[in-house]
Amino acid sequence: MSPSYQSGLDRLLSEPSLQRRLAGRRVALLAHPASVTADLTHALDALTQVPGLRLTAAFGPQHGLRGDKQDNMVETGDEFDSRLGIPVFSLYGTVRRPTAKMMACLDVLLVDLQDLGCRIYTFITTLRYVLEEAARHGKAVWVLDRPNPVGRPVEGLVLRSGWESFVGAGPLPMRHGLTMGELARWFIATLGLELECEVVTMQGWDPGAAPGYGWPLGERSWVNPSPNAPNLSMARCYAGTVMLEGTTLSEGRGTTRPLELFGAPDLDATALLGQMQALAPAWLAGCRLRPCGFEPTFHKHAGRLCTGLQIHVDTANAYDHLNFRPWRVQALAFKALRRLQPDYPLWRDFPYEYEHERLAIDLINGSPLLREWVDDAGASPADLDVLARADETAWREVRQPFLLYP
Repeated sequence: MSPSYQSGLDRLLSEPSLQRRLAGRRVALLAHPASVTADLTHALDALTQVPGLRLTAAFGPQHGLRGDKQDNMVETGDEFDSRLGIPVFSLYGTVRRPTAKMMACLDVLLVDLQDLGCRIYTFITTLRYVLEEAARHGKAVWVLDRPNPVGRPVEGLVLRSGWESFVGAGPLPMRHGLTMGELARWFIATLGLELECEVVTMQGWDPGAAPGYGWPLGERSWVNPSPNAPNLSMARCYAGTVMLEGTTLSEGRGTTRPLELFGAPDLDATALLGQMQALAPAWLAGCRLRPCGFEPTFHKHAGRLCTGLQIHVDTANAYDHLNFRPWRVQALAFKALRRLQPDYPLWRDFPYEYEHERLAIDLINGSPLLREWVDDAGASPADLDVLARADETAWREVRQPFLLYP
């Protein structure tokens, strides 16, 4: 990562030529807690200091503009910022898409959202929705680009047609390897949208450079983009551990390492790890798995001692960027548990992101294919690998025209 790294927001704030293009236009901001400058000033506060910039509204995605909502399906209401004198609209409350009334407040919407590089992260879906509504209402969208903290690797099955949801914005693999700006370009092309869309690119972003491999480690502080995204390790694991949300296993919510570990009170972690190593040792490359115990203070298994595994990806001797495949690691854990305990009540049947008919694990994966593979006693890791590799190879070709960085 170059020492001259700048985010899209940093560039907008430092380049008068960009600011002049917004002169005389009503500007709104879509942001969350990680929408900060190099000195950790929030984008909303920084933009109010730009001479001649007319800020007329703000928007918050899931978890809110300030990130105060802890869990999924906890909505945020609209409010009025009396200090700035502008409305703050929620895109995770009574609506998921900006309404005509909201869009009437702006000419240009600045989108400044730190993503985690995973299809299920709902900021991607919110990006799609605002692009569609901007095209419908004749508004402009500027994406202030930020790093994909897990870099360019691609992994997982592509979402199948008909499985779109708030956690599945389109036919992407679980780990897509694009930035938000690049995703905007892909959405516009894929959906056939017509609108003014400007991507204010980053400067000095090198997604292949150690030690961050996508995150400007040592140059930028990590600010949680959502309450359970506390560090880079979580981001690296998330494309696999997010599947735990569709299971009865704890994903570590209610601990200090959410989405880096998993377990349950009735799990034999040592036996599970042994079975994973026997089934597909190559799938465990690039990380270290450690049997551990933990007691969630809230969420699944709250107040009960769980045994499980922590995925370590935070040191040079534990993390191999090119070989770590979190989606396969977690899929293998499910398969190993099925081998050890065929009748284990693994899949969680509950409303997930306002979907009541389809299983959460299928919504998360964008099809039933992963679940069916886990539950099929005769299916091997090689069978899933064949499906996933075909999707991953195809996606690398699909995304190529939309890449903005080396």
